[in-house]
Amino acid sequence: MFLRALQKQNPALIDSAIDLLQNGTILPDTYVIDVDQFIENARIIKEKADEYGIRLYGMTKQLGRNPLLARILVNELGYDGMVCVDYKEARQLHQAGIKISHLGHLVQPPSQYIPYILSVIQPDVITVYSIEKAREISAAAVKSNRIQGVLLKFFHTADTFYINQEAGFPIESLQSVCDEISALPNLQISGLTHFPCFLYNPESQNTEPTRNLESLLDAKAQMHKLGYENTQLNMPSATSSQTLALIRQYGGTHGEPGHALTGTMPANHDGSQPEKVAMAYITEVSHQFGGNSYCFGGGYYRRGHMNHALIRQRSAHGLTQDSIVSVRNDDQASIDYHLQLEHPCPVGTPVVMAFRTQIFVTRSDVALVSGISSHSPTLLGLYDAQGNEVHHG
Repeated sequence: MFLRALQKQNPALIDSAIDLLQNGTILPDTYVIDVDQFIENARIIKEKADEYGIRLYGMTKQLGRNPLLARILVNELGYDGMVCVDYKEARQLHQAGIKISHLGHLVQPPSQYIPYILSVIQPDVITVYSIEKAREISAAAVKSNRIQGVLLKFFHTADTFYINQEAGFPIESLQSVCDEISALPNLQISGLTHFPCFLYNPESQNTEPTRNLESLLDAKAQMHKLGYENTQLNMPSATSSQTLALIRQYGGTHGEPGHALTGTMPANHDGSQPEKVAMAYITEVSHQFGGNSYCFGGGYYRRGHMNHALIRQRSAHGLTQDSIVSVRNDDQASIDYHLQLEHPCPVGTPVVMAFRTQIFVTRSDVALVSGISSHSPTLLGLYDAQGNEVHHG
């Protein structure tokens, strides 16, 4: 999906990933992140957000819940903390000493972990979409002697939900929900959220508002009539330097950049966006079968729109040649032990891909590398897909 953009925007990342693989610094099935370009992307987004008065929660699930990158966002670039997609991500980043600002969306905190979240992690806001969970958070807030902000999520029946992410309060129940939650001790309704609020449209080649955003604004208007004032309108999905104008246009206060930090948002498939591709997947050929080559897998994400790979081969004269080949995964339900290349090439041939990923659901390593643009790559750290530091030697 992003291979052409990678070649256009950051060809030095391809060279560095191959060099690190071939000199044994990293193993196959590794995402190599260009930390310098990551920082530049994050800075571009932050500067535009400051211009529009929008606050940012950084997201790391796509990056394997990486603590070093999260620390850069919060401590060096001034992001307002991190959003954690689930309680395990909150646990991981908190143990690394990183500020957690938003959790509960998409995954609610489990009952027995809520007291720890309230007393120790202490996020700015927790998204809730059931009265039962609001009551649990309220009870823990009372015991912790703190006022906990919550975001509410309301939906219309026509809204868009991804499979297994269906959740929220029906918009018809807004008044009763707000009245009941606002009456709970030590809870404060801080605002509203929904997801996805924006999506990239391949036909128009623009990122556009969704039906969900209409529901969010409908809920805001209804709450205003009832006397509830929202200090936060959180509008996640596709947050980038270019979509911050949309968030501002629709009255949003917060965005949650994730893929844009590595330049792998759909709008950048052609390498046209200010954020440049800062992440590449590197592996190598394991074996041949039936006239095709098979490379080591482990990092495939079934919604990644992966179609092609770059292979680098050396001729008999010692010259290298890059070729673009097709990649196949014939059964998305199967374990991706290997991925199939529709091209015969020798065992050990390096293979580079660039596709939309969610590293935290893979088995991949994550290599953080600086100095790529100056062709002097330096490994800053090697991590697993959950953000734990690893060593393979």
